[in-house]
Amino acid sequence: MRFLARPLRLLLLIGFLPLSGCTGFDLVNAPVTTCGYTQTTDIPYGPIPRQKLDVYVPRHATTNTRVVIFLYGGEWQAGEKANYRFAGQALGSKGFIAVLPDYRIYPEGRFPMFVQDAALAVRWVHDNIASFGGDPTHIYLMGHSAGAHIAALVTLDARYLKEVGLDRNVIRATAGLSGPYDFMPYAEDRMIFNMEPGDARPDPRIEPINFADGHAAPFLALQGMKDATVTPDNAFDLVAKIRAAGGEADVIVYPNLAHISVVVALAAEFRWLAPVLRDSTEFFRKH
Repeated sequence: MRFLARPLRLLLLIGFLPLSGCTGFDLVNAPVTTCGYTQTTDIPYGPIPRQKLDVYVPRHATTNTRVVIFLYGGEWQAGEKANYRFAGQALGSKGFIAVLPDYRIYPEGRFPMFVQDAALAVRWVHDNIASFGGDPTHIYLMGHSAGAHIAALVTLDARYLKEVGLDRNVIRATAGLSGPYDFMPYAEDRMIFNMEPGDARPDPRIEPINFADGHAAPFLALQGMKDATVTPDNAFDLVAKIRAAGGEADVIVYPNLAHISVVVALAAEFRWLAPVLRDSTEFFRKH
């Protein structure tokens, strides 16, 4: 597999318009209105500048609304929550409160800092989301690419939530979009994981598949079969390992989607690409 150094070429990757002086995220977010939800931005969940999050609350939400924490991708070295307003709107349109945290990225953050940040964001949601009408007993994780990797580690490796005083059963279910779960970083990316360029084997702590013990929250892998960035065997291998251990896991594949188009399909203007939003939120509602 090969990770993109920057995730800002969305429309080129899914075969639409050239970027024409603005980022792919500008084009995806442009049709997103502020109707239907309220947005509270830049709430600190820790003392470090990138430890801030945005909360999207459906306007007609009642008390005890289910909550999805969405973790974006970017090869652990790029990305910001403001680029994913379309994901917050999408989840809100299905009646979920969406929480989008920033987290430390390379070179400021190396493994496991970005995973620890995600766990700390879960702690903040658990402690504070009730003041937004959210239900702290129904917290879900969702991530794309590197964000799916982080979400999977928080879900499967109990140490991260334990470090912030939580049991991993605080996560009701997790959906990973185009995630690397059983992988070896390319030589130029190994410094992110405190590895040497010449290392022949991955650090086992970075691979979510190594923590599939059958006791974690249900996991859904959503995978484009034309993904040349994170190969589909990542999804199949993780799901098979979880099932073999007695856990609950499933894969939904999209035959015509590539790496970035899986997350772009959340956006209102691009939902015709595949039912990613429907599939993920139906999965959450079952748990």
